[in-house]
Amino acid sequence: VQLQASGGGSVQAGGSLRLSCTATGSIVTINAMRWYLQVPGKERELVATITRDHMTNYADSVKGRFTVSRDNAKNTIYLQMNNLKAEDTAVYYCNADIQIWKYYSSRYSEGEMSTYWGQGTQVTVSS
Repeated sequence: VQLQASGGGSVQAGGSLRLSCTATGSIVTINAMRWYLQVPGKERELVATITRDHMTNYADSVKGRFTVSRDNAKNTIYLQMNNLKAEDTAVYYCNADIQIWKYYSSRYSEGEMSTYWGQGTQVTVSS
């Protein structure tokens, strides 16, 4: 299983960006999907979570500015970031709880649920 993130870039304060992250591989189902951010020298911080049923939760710092969504048919999570601020500058990572197919004894069966990470995508906001 791989998670591929895209959509980062450089914008001025007040601008917008939309991040995407798609999971590919032998996937049975995907439960929660999340976006994190990380700045140099600090731990990753949870930005937003969305369940399979589209229930969402946000960090206080992004409430009212960021919107997380997902397309279950495409195994994709999105993060619409509006009114960006300089302090939003970070590497953004996607993360998902994924159940995979396992091949054993000449047959496929549902494997365990595990958490997977995508590669980061840089977001730079200039003031």
